[in-house]
Amino acid sequence: MASLKQLKTQFLEYIEIEKGRSQKTVENYDHYLNRFLNFIKTDNPENINDANIREFRLWLNRQPGVHRATSRETLTRKTQNYYLISIRAFLKYLARQDVKSMPAERIELAKVSERPLDLITGEELSRLLSSPKNSDIKDLRDKAILELLFSTGLRVSELCSLPRDIDLNSDELSIRGKGGKIRVVFISEEAKTAVKKYLATRKDMSEALFVAIPNQKDRNKKVEDLTHLNKRSVERIVKEHAIKAGISKKVTPHVIRHMFATDLLSNGADIRSVQAMLGHANIGTTQIYTHVTDKHLRDVHKKYHGKNKTR
Repeated sequence: MASLKQLKTQFLEYIEIEKGRSQKTVENYDHYLNRFLNFIKTDNPENINDANIREFRLWLNRQPGVHRATSRETLTRKTQNYYLISIRAFLKYLARQDVKSMPAERIELAKVSERPLDLITGEELSRLLSSPKNSDIKDLRDKAILELLFSTGLRVSELCSLPRDIDLNSDELSIRGKGGKIRVVFISEEAKTAVKKYLATRKDMSEALFVAIPNQKDRNKKVEDLTHLNKRSVERIVKEHAIKAGISKKVTPHVIRHMFATDLLSNGADIRSVQAMLGHANIGTTQIYTHVTDKHLRDVHKKYHGKNKTR
């Protein structure tokens, strides 16, 4: 019988090849499972049981969070659940391979309290989108980034991977999202105009849609050497324009994604359609936005309830 370490390696190869998980996801699963296997100190899958799962959960719950080695704060419940999700996926794989071990369904995830959404007001969003005002290539690029994020609800990683040759004559754009899944997003006229103006100023040969603009020190850099923007760079661009727009809240590309979803729902879109446009595999993930539909229901109740009652 194969050892747990050998089975773990086979599992990681399975999720990379058959399931199409990204390299980063595979690395995360490897990290979580390594900590678990090192903790239980066994190489026999039959020795995974309720008792050592419980001991591992207690140990996890007492571990310091990232960069908190001198603090009393421990790993968040959400982070602890990442470990449990990895273990459950591994156990399901073992079951499919007819390897005797603990049933995956015996592991319950920790309850996580709902996190309040990071949102800005509609007026703040308008100021943010209007922040890049100049006609230089940097502001034109930043304007295109902001408009495209709000128009499509793209994840920042999806935005960074866009090619330069996207079809701006179409209102639709096919995106490869998490797990390699393809979905369609839609580009507004404002976003198309902003991207066209930005591309008209590009003189480089890079195939990436969004590239780093050289500063004064790098003006001699060859145009073909321009690199595509990474997630951190886009986050800095959004933060810079939020400050310029006078927004005191923390604004990230994900906040704009939140605004995309709440804008659709508050204007009458159904949650299943929003789920598809966001690329959520589970409707439960999209349901964090139900506060918007709840407000709509309150408004309907206030407007229509009890109008025929005589006082």
